[in-house]
Amino acid sequence: MGEGKFVKVKCECGNEQNLFSHTTTEIRCSSCSEPLAHPTGGRAVIHGEIVEELG
Repeated sequence: MGEGKFVKVKCECGNEQNLFSHTTTEIRCSSCSEPLAHPTGGRAVIHGEIVEELG
């Protein structure tokens, strides 16, 4: 347990946003409101491009 990491994800609109890789809620882009990630009960499905793992 505790395997999740924070990642920087780039949306199709070009906005970059930090989120948790095992998020329990849907995450939308703060710029265009497109979905960036949704929960699956474990590792979230990331819809944008992972630019960097933050730790």
